Amino acid sequence: MPEDDRAGAPHDTAARPTRAYVLHPDLKAAQSRRLPEHGLAEAVSLAAALPGLEVVGAEVVRLPKAQPGTLFGSGKVAELAQRLKEIDLVLVDGPVTPVQQRNLEKEWGVKLLDRTGLILEIFADRARTREGVLQVELAALSYQRTRLVRAWTHLERQRGGFGFVGGPGETQIESDRRAIDEQVIRIRRQLEKVVKTRELHRAARRKVPFPVVALVGYTNAGKSTLFNRMTGAEVLAKDMLFATLDPTMRGVELPTGMKVILSDTVGFISDLPTQLVAAFRATLEEVLEADLILHVRDIAHPESAEQAADVADILTSLGVDPAVPMFEVWNKLDLVKGAMVETLREQGARSDRIFPVSALTGEGTETLIRAITDVLDEDRMVEVLTLDFTDGRRRAWLHEEGVVTSEAQTEDGHDLTVNWTARQRARFQAL
Repeated sequence: MPEDDRAGAPHDTAARPTRAYVLHPDLKAAQSRRLPEHGLAEAVSLAAALPGLEVVGAEVVRLPKAQPGTLFGSGKVAELAQRLKEIDLVLVDGPVTPVQQRNLEKEWGVKLLDRTGLILEIFADRARTREGVLQVELAALSYQRTRLVRAWTHLERQRGGFGFVGGPGETQIESDRRAIDEQVIRIRRQLEKVVKTRELHRAARRKVPFPVVALVGYTNAGKSTLFNRMTGAEVLAKDMLFATLDPTMRGVELPTGMKVILSDTVGFISDLPTQLVAAFRATLEEVLEADLILHVRDIAHPESAEQAADVADILTSLGVDPAVPMFEVWNKLDLVKGAMVETLREQGARSDRIFPVSALTGEGTETLIRAITDVLDEDRMVEVLTLDFTDGRRRAWLHEEGVVTSEAQTEDGHDLTVNWTARQRARFQAL
């Protein structure tokens, strides 16, 4: 098949789908929380999340050790070549060096993407906000610079599709490197402006006395479905990896009448490319602002515990304060079979931090909302404060917190009646 025919863009759904084959290398030396078969299933789901790709085959490839030039041994490379004759694209679920990529593409005569490249393609397809798009471009450039102009092509569409077999000449390499460096500088400047705007919005929200509840969890755990259930919004909620890539925020009124802001965030995933962890830090900082974190787990998934461990690792790397309360929301109860359903319900009943729910059917969500209310809508007390005329900073803080119910000016200063929580009182005294 001519190279140009194979290099059709994966997003051009008018053309025939790009036929993809997924390989999951199982290295004996590598320590992994999960079974290789589950890793392969996740990789296939990742591939299915990219429009225009048709996964026609997948397999686990067991390796005693990685070969520096071709990743796989020569015998396995030859064996796989027979199965890849009608394939347009090979997806390797793991890191592939530029040298390995070039050699395997040459041996097999097909394009190749590693895990990082595939996730970048998905993120580029899904990002919607200005910040999200810029962050993806920055992450892609960082990845692309190590390979020059190869698999990732959203930034230079004229090169076509997934790139081209073979490397450019030395002069072209230097030219591409300079072009990438210039784009990085330009995008970082644009991001600085966007992040400043985002910080202004965040500062404005701080002045509104509404607590923030952040939904976090492994990708496809059902966060957006739960978000829709709790807010009545219609956020994209599909059984698909990375269905949400930009944070969505909505106001929710609790049964007591108190309002909170619910934030739906990008799903986490094991072995998330380091470029994306850094690039999406500003987006994930919504979690750092949260007064309560809801860790949504797909409790029906065979590796739910391993996924939860991955989420915990990323939250730690983000610097989330351990003092911030966190609930575990065991979602997809409707998919759990047999006696396990009752076992999960009993575990939830014994804990004030575990909530088995089905975001799809609504089971358990009322109990969850009551618990959110109990944590956030603390007991309030009414007090009268007298502030000196010169004490403008603390008076402004009280108004920003929204706790002032009445105010009168006297000869001695301002008499303010406040309705606040013990936590707000302590913060005021610390000013």
